Amino acid sequence: MATRRITLKNLFIDDQRQIGLQFYPDHLLQALVKTLPDVQWSQQFGMVYLINTPSNLDLLFKTFSGVAWLDCGLFMGRRARNDNPDLKIDPALVNKSKRLPPCPPEFIQRLQISRYALSTAKTYIHYFRVFMHHFKDKKLLEINERDILNYIQGLVNLGKSDTYVNQMLNAIKFYYEVVMEMPNRFYSIDRPRKKQELPKVISKEEVKRLLDAIPNLKHKCIVEAIYSAGLRRSELLNLKPRHIDSKRMVIKVEHGKGGKDRLTLLSPRLLNNLRAYYKEYRPKEYLFEGLGGGQYSSTSVRIIINKGVKRAGITQHVTPHVLRHSFATHLLEANTDLRYIQSLLGHGSTKTTEVYTHVATKNISGITSPLDCL
Repeated sequence: MATRRITLKNLFIDDQRQIGLQFYPDHLLQALVKTLPDVQWSQQFGMVYLINTPSNLDLLFKTFSGVAWLDCGLFMGRRARNDNPDLKIDPALVNKSKRLPPCPPEFIQRLQISRYALSTAKTYIHYFRVFMHHFKDKKLLEINERDILNYIQGLVNLGKSDTYVNQMLNAIKFYYEVVMEMPNRFYSIDRPRKKQELPKVISKEEVKRLLDAIPNLKHKCIVEAIYSAGLRRSELLNLKPRHIDSKRMVIKVEHGKGGKDRLTLLSPRLLNNLRAYYKEYRPKEYLFEGLGGGQYSSTSVRIIINKGVKRAGITQHVTPHVLRHSFATHLLEANTDLRYIQSLLGHGSTKTTEVYTHVATKNISGITSPLDCL
């Protein structure tokens, strides 16, 4: 068995794709490399390379067969995710803002081939268009690492959030490293550290006031579904009538975050309201649909909650995710096992779910402050 290893790298030199060969110095490997046609040394990347063609790639496998293992993991690019549904992106829709340059077709195509989640794809496209607008006087392949480092530092100086900076870096790296299949770059750029913020929640009393302040049956069902089942907004919008299992009293979430399916709670109260809603609205494909049919919009969900919060006199900013956090926190305060909450939320690890132990007040309320013991 061959013990030597050669890592293949995607290089872009003199406006042409090249295959880079990275390996520890070895007399046999170096001798075999010299037999390759038109092989050259790159001072910039510190490795030998040859033109990226199918015939040259085949030749590499033949030359080093039985001598060295060719590591093609990064060279072959990112594998498509089988756990996400097929992704369809309308270029006209994502490029509708005329202020920003259109996203390269190959960028959109690679997102679709790799089956990224739709929300992630839209985020990458938006941020990369912003990046392109900043460098509108330069070709994308002329932008170097120093340019990008200065750009990222400029975002930090402008007070952009850590999330914004990280998303921008993700979009930039996706283009150069995945779409253009260039070597991994930007390791010298320090990403902002993720802040450990506690989830924002509202009390049960505030949830009740919110629901009481929503007179429309359809709107009430939407908010009840998010809170009672701990749904993400995208999961709510993807629900179909067949996902409501009244016999087992569960809601099936298909292709949640990370492409995972899971079961969560179906509240008897929500079920009664959904039956009344279904008789009145008769949705055709999705459980909640817009006026003209089709999937309900995420903006409309936010508007429903904002109006309800205002009517209820709740001062805290409430989003669909705040309701999801409140669902988990209220379950924990009712002594529900953390592992069950993890399953209902679709978390991959209990560590993610454990954050709710820091906002649950039941245990804290039973502790006497030392001030009251004076």
